[in-house]
Amino acid sequence: MNVVIGWLRLELPRRWRSLAVLALLIAVASGTIMTALAGARRNASAVDRFEARTRPATAAILPNTRGFDWSKVRALPQVDAFTTFGPTFTIEGLPPDAEAEPLLDPAAMSTIERPVVFSGRMLDPSRSDEGFVSPKFVARYHKGVGDTVVVVLPTPAELQAAVASGSPDKFTGPRLNVRIVGVGIDRWYGDELVLSPGVVARYAANIVGSSRDRDRPLLANALVRLKGGTPAIPQLRADVTRVTGRSDLEVLDLAEWVDRPVRQQATFEARCLVALAAAAFAAAAFLVGQAIARYVTASTGELQTLRALGMRPRQAIAAVTAGPVCAGVLGGALGVVGAIVASRWFPIGAAAEAEPAPGTSADWVVLGPGLAVAAALAAGCAVVAAWLALTAGRRAVTPRRSTAAAAVAWSGLPVPVVVGTRFALEAGRGRTAVPVRPALIGAVTGVLGVLAAFTFSSGVSDAASHPERFGQTFQLSAFVGADGQDFGPTSKAVRALRAADDVEGVDDARVGVATGPAGSGSVSLYTYSEGAKPVDVAVTSGRMPRSADEVLLAPQSIKTLHVRVGDRVALSGSRATSTFTVTGTGLVPAGSHNTYADGGWVTDAGYDTLFSGFKFHLVYVALRPDARTADAAATLTATVAKSDPSLADFSFDPPDELAQVKALRDVRALPIVLGIFLALLAVGAVGHALATAVRRRSRDIAVLRALGMTKRQCRWVVVTHATALAAIGLVFGVPIGLAVGRSVWRAVADYTPFQYVAPVAAWALVLLGPGALLVANVLAAWPGRRAARLRIAQILRAE
Repeated sequence: MNVVIGWLRLELPRRWRSLAVLALLIAVASGTIMTALAGARRNASAVDRFEARTRPATAAILPNTRGFDWSKVRALPQVDAFTTFGPTFTIEGLPPDAEAEPLLDPAAMSTIERPVVFSGRMLDPSRSDEGFVSPKFVARYHKGVGDTVVVVLPTPAELQAAVASGSPDKFTGPRLNVRIVGVGIDRWYGDELVLSPGVVARYAANIVGSSRDRDRPLLANALVRLKGGTPAIPQLRADVTRVTGRSDLEVLDLAEWVDRPVRQQATFEARCLVALAAAAFAAAAFLVGQAIARYVTASTGELQTLRALGMRPRQAIAAVTAGPVCAGVLGGALGVVGAIVASRWFPIGAAAEAEPAPGTSADWVVLGPGLAVAAALAAGCAVVAAWLALTAGRRAVTPRRSTAAAAVAWSGLPVPVVVGTRFALEAGRGRTAVPVRPALIGAVTGVLGVLAAFTFSSGVSDAASHPERFGQTFQLSAFVGADGQDFGPTSKAVRALRAADDVEGVDDARVGVATGPAGSGSVSLYTYSEGAKPVDVAVTSGRMPRSADEVLLAPQSIKTLHVRVGDRVALSGSRATSTFTVTGTGLVPAGSHNTYADGGWVTDAGYDTLFSGFKFHLVYVALRPDARTADAAATLTATVAKSDPSLADFSFDPPDELAQVKALRDVRALPIVLGIFLALLAVGAVGHALATAVRRRSRDIAVLRALGMTKRQCRWVVVTHATALAAIGLVFGVPIGLAVGRSVWRAVADYTPFQYVAPVAAWALVLLGPGALLVANVLAAWPGRRAARLRIAQILRAE
């Protein structure tokens, strides 16, 4: 220990700047790694931590039927908590997408779906003037705790008319001055302004209809929490069918319908962060490891002298590693501080909306071991470098020859090209050895990482700009009926649409909910019409149904019903139970009660074997490419109304952006960051190899200079060395990077899911080659200048 302390007293005043730079490198590397890993853990656990603080519902029952009797469902023995939810209303002075939803009974957001409150307080269920909002509502509409908004309710007659037409008109009923008393997050009510149950108690006729019984609102659905949790849902479906006499009621598993997409996105984002941490670790292993090795090697010359005076090898290694160990501890501590500061920006993406404790967080499961590992790796690298440096003169290893370098020499190319190729491919031995393999691995990894990152980014851009990858093969839709009743002459509207010049495809889709065998799941089935202008469907495997006993199912329904393409499955509807052959898998329109990956397609004849009416009736419209403008909805509405005055009430809307597309955009930067890290790895490895080759092989260059090589040729030796590394990186990195990028994108497509299209990063492919060669030759400029200015006489005299 005295030897180590004495050595540090001599070393620190002379080389404190080098140690400070080394500590800073370790801080940046360890901080990046710990930030990414802690962020990944926070992303992956956000939903679980949120549900641990709330009382989530297990299932949603969605009859969408007027005056539905909930008393028998509420009385089922497996029901632990129950609440109904109903209509929403617009908020005066805010955009149309700002909605207010009154809680229909005091159990809502209390014994079931209780929110996490960030500021303010929860609603007082006895008040009729209080509201609760989410942070997104505050950010979007700039209304928070203490602010007041005005909600206009319909008159009883206006409420009846709105339900009958499917689209509310301007209401003239009571005007409610609602004060926002709290901000927080919940799983079900989302970004709406939630009104206190006291509003329904006071204005029941304006919200739930003329009935005074809250169990029989005008149009209401229900949330239930089951005593047995998710495994009890099949029994709930069977019991609901038994007590209501209806097999077409939609019973949604909220763990699958609400939680699974968020968990999926959060897990995907967490994996991206883990990949970023792995890339940062690889970069640190090369860059920081080489810096430690250079620091240690610079000290071994003096230690050789001390060893000659009696210092033992163990003491020499301990002394030379003391500085890097101190730098590792200091750098790791700074990395911990940086990770804690950076934690305020995590989790990212979808997990951020479920985070129950946003802000700064210290994850000591990551930070504690991270600090220890940073110090341990710095010490280990220093020990290895010191041992190799102190024992380098004892080993006599026959250097390996490169076949490629020998072929270049045999071909008769100029001497600088031959020498530069040997420097790139042959490591040498002893004091003249250079890091050939790390440089080659770094060059290949850098090219691979950059191309894979941009290939993945190209896939994200393609998916974000082509909603048909997610089943949205239409540009507009019209909600034309509900609960078996159309709001207008739908058949006339369909004929007018098919006759319109701007319309490329039309699908008159009735929607019904079928139940799988033994209550295994609820499936929203859409009818598909192959008329004169059919709408395309995103089919991922197999084909569309053609007969009455065939069905195409979305990926999640395939899993829920435990079937595969070619299997037969029994489905039950409001009319009968029929057996269908699964002809393929594909995507469906995202509806109010189903995602684009949950549901199926059947023919009109197949639908009629199951259902006697419909739950929803929609018309999907695909437009010609040149008609897909910002005002396309208004233009088509006017065109349809012009063709027949009775169609003036039909309106069309574009589909909402899917959460999955937003999630992909949220992680789009991570692969680019990953590619940058790997590119830095390549730059560091190649730059270190060039500088080391000039320093350690200065004798070889001096001998060649003495035999007649010019300064210009010396520079070309280093340029050839750099070009060879870049070329090898391109030869192996381009195909591997393209394959890796596409493989990762296919895995994401299967996981999300969406229709896979092989991405091509055209600009990256075009620019990567010239860019890699340019960077390599820029890195060669300074080592080439050093090689040309070597003091030949001094080097040869020393030898």
